[in-house]
Amino acid sequence: MPFAFHYAALSDVGMVRSNNQDSGYAGPHLLAMADGMGGHAGGDIASSTVVAALVDLDGESFGGSEAGSALLERIASANAELGDRATAEPSLAGMGTTLIAILRFRDKLVLAHIGDSRAFLVRDGEITQLTKDHSFVQTLVDEGRITPEEAVHHPQRSLVTRVLTGQPTDEPDIVVRQARVGDRYVIASDGLTDFVAADTIAEVLTGTADPAETCERLVALSLRAGAPDNVTVVVGDVVDATKTHPSTVPQVVGAAARERGTRPIPTTPAAKAAQLARTAAGGDDEGDDLTLAEEGPRSRGARVARWLGIVALVAVVVVGGGYAAYRWTQQQFYVGIDNGQVTVFQGVQQKLGPLSLSQPVETSDVAVSDLPAIYQSELADGTDAGSRAQADSLVATLRVQAAACRYAREQGQQCQSVPPTWTQPSPTPSTSGSPSASPTTSPSSTPSTKAG
Repeated sequence: MPFAFHYAALSDVGMVRSNNQDSGYAGPHLLAMADGMGGHAGGDIASSTVVAALVDLDGESFGGSEAGSALLERIASANAELGDRATAEPSLAGMGTTLIAILRFRDKLVLAHIGDSRAFLVRDGEITQLTKDHSFVQTLVDEGRITPEEAVHHPQRSLVTRVLTGQPTDEPDIVVRQARVGDRYVIASDGLTDFVAADTIAEVLTGTADPAETCERLVALSLRAGAPDNVTVVVGDVVDATKTHPSTVPQVVGAAARERGTRPIPTTPAAKAAQLARTAAGGDDEGDDLTLAEEGPRSRGARVARWLGIVALVAVVVVGGGYAAYRWTQQQFYVGIDNGQVTVFQGVQQKLGPLSLSQPVETSDVAVSDLPAIYQSELADGTDAGSRAQADSLVATLRVQAAACRYAREQGQQCQSVPPTWTQPSPTPSTSGSPSASPTTSPSSTPSTKAG
């Protein structure tokens, strides 16, 4: 039986950020989503580059292990390109991206995953999470040190331990699944899963038949929750291609979406690859505010609703009710950079006209230059901490990482090769070439801090 996806994709910049670093793709045989990180331009380029490398797999005919090999080869090639670009353009140092890709071949689906974006399967009314976060907090859950419920609000939930950064060791997990008519596959960035309750997501996924409407409802719920991060959702329902005739026009959203204008979306694999490759290579920030790339009235309505929400927020601040909104912002904290030092800020990273909604409250002794490049770029964006205590905890974590990096450099080693240490190092460095730390608290690879 020939299978295909009945699909949709939707992305929004969120309620705080000025640009969209997510990239999403939905086509008849391929679903993909990448959540970029690394500053205003770096995250856009990282996610767009990876998605651009995959889209011409949509429509290709594979058999046996060919699909898995082709997918891994494309990911490896895109990852190498990230490394080359970061070397050629120092401003892109530290960029990276998560990735989830689901490629159909015959009656099977191959799924590749790296980072903390999530994929779900809806089958017979039951929802299963197909991916496990590559994050520090997930490591704590796996070790039994915290519960999944505690992980939701953990101050270091934004620390990812594996992403695509251009290093040869960046390898995704890959699994093969049996496709079944009626299955629904969903890919979402943490802009959804961090801000909308799991039972609410489940209700939408099982109670909404149309993939496009499902995407719109989930993105709207995230925005209603005040999500500061970009939010992207990709949905693909497995259908019998001989009995239904789903669209074959791909949907490209977020940073990888087509620029402002009237150019048609490519409809052939080669055209799609060329289109996205040009977008990824351009690095043009024009159109960052155009985050909903689907055609049709629903997407237009979603854009209008988001801008009306922003206008309403500005009005609230300006008029009599503004004090309450301003007071709420001053109960938030994040960790960023001030004069080259890791600094705790009170408020949110946003301006309303001349009014800044944040100010530094404590400058630490941690020099940003002592941290790995990917930490530096994420701190430039600001890392949400929730409370002052959580902000202090994150600063303590960064202090240990800085100490490890300084020691590595003294030994003539690369900073990124130093395993992370999540407790204060002892005064005497260990014989392994890094400061000693509790052996029960270090994940297997160096984490990256995702903003927001």
